[in-house]
Amino acid sequence: MSSPGTEAGSASGPASGAALLDLVAVMDRLRSPGGCPWDAEQTHASLVPYLLEETYEAVEALESGDRAHIVEELGDVLLQVVFHARIGQEDPVAPFGIDEVAAGIAAKLRRRHPHVFADGTADTPEAVSAAWAVIKAQERAAKAASAPAGASPPGPLDGIPAGMPSLARAAQVVARLDRAGRGDLVDTAAAGDSAGSRLLALVAEIVRERDDPDAALRAAVRHLTDAAR
Repeated sequence: MSSPGTEAGSASGPASGAALLDLVAVMDRLRSPGGCPWDAEQTHASLVPYLLEETYEAVEALESGDRAHIVEELGDVLLQVVFHARIGQEDPVAPFGIDEVAAGIAAKLRRRHPHVFADGTADTPEAVSAAWAVIKAQERAAKAASAPAGASPPGPLDGIPAGMPSLARAAQVVARLDRAGRGDLVDTAAAGDSAGSRLLALVAEIVRERDDPDAALRAAVRHLTDAAR
């Protein structure tokens, strides 16, 4: 949902955010009494398939390089975020809205970019990545300190969703274990003769070459399907 002139102005300076407020207002109207019956009956759970679908469509658009397609699909992903935030407002126990969502990620970005918003120093992408890993480790330690007694201590793989596609999840696991100094676990698991071990070994090789195995496979399949057509 964009207001007149938003697209033209976005390339010349910082966005005003007016179109985002318009989207929030539209979503509120759809969800409120007298709005859309379909939107009104949705839940966080019922929208999960749409979030997944829109995410994959956004990835496809980004890899296509088609500007109009990218704008459209990013809008569809943004809609999912605004939709979930609007549903969150109605939670009877712990309500939240788009302001909490936006404030949370803004605070996280400031906290993880001390070289921009504080007195930290990071002059290269590699230095930024190293600082990011340290800050995330500190965040995990802080969460562990505030966890209930008897809770399991945080590990390097905490936060990787079990429902991720296997290839993307394998890449995350390899990268996390390598950063934690436990690459030996990866090498041991990848040393077997099974198909899974050989796949894991290839994933580890690609990750350690600073590439994305999921993106590499998508590109190869895209070339294959183009040739098949």
